[in-house]
Amino acid sequence: MNIVLFHSTYGLGPAVRRAADRLRSAGHQVWTPDLFEGRTFETVEEGTAGKEAIGKDELLKLAVLAAAPYSERGLVYAGFSFGAAIAQTLALGDEKARGLLLLHGTSDVAPNASADGLPVQLHVAEPDPFEPDDWLSAWYLQMGRTGADVEVYRYAGAGHLYTDPGLPDYDEEAAEATWRVALGFLAELDGNDRGA
Repeated sequence: MNIVLFHSTYGLGPAVRRAADRLRSAGHQVWTPDLFEGRTFETVEEGTAGKEAIGKDELLKLAVLAAAPYSERGLVYAGFSFGAAIAQTLALGDEKARGLLLLHGTSDVAPNASADGLPVQLHVAEPDPFEPDDWLSAWYLQMGRTGADVEVYRYAGAGHLYTDPGLPDYDEEAAEATWRVALGFLAELDGNDRGA
């Protein structure tokens, strides 16, 4: 599969590079756009301030430009937290999208969004202060209305960015379970593409 993987508010750090290597080892082509142009952050607060300094519209524009050279091939959009929100926005706007892999985050669903049959997989902590239950319930219903085929996996007791070994949120068991399921999801998409 061709995958574009967007980083979290912390920036394009070691955890994202390791995740990309893991996906490449499974046979996928992976691109990791750097929306913060080389800057990484130590805390959520610093990352949020850096993100706000760039601005939501500019970040979205940078993401679209980063994905555009590969979108003709049919992309799986993926991302971590803030990057998952970016990935969702791009996937719902790309009729050639092959799939959407959301790690630790979601975004608003535009009322007119259409994603007929788009395979979507979300992995999120339970509870997650950034993805509360009422939000996720509404998100799930809205995604269903777009026609997307959504699977949600919750990980009890894990921190928000539990797949990042460099953060206090890290939960090895939940992270390994996430990657096992996510790699299966991607392998199934790849198999479906080859069989088409």
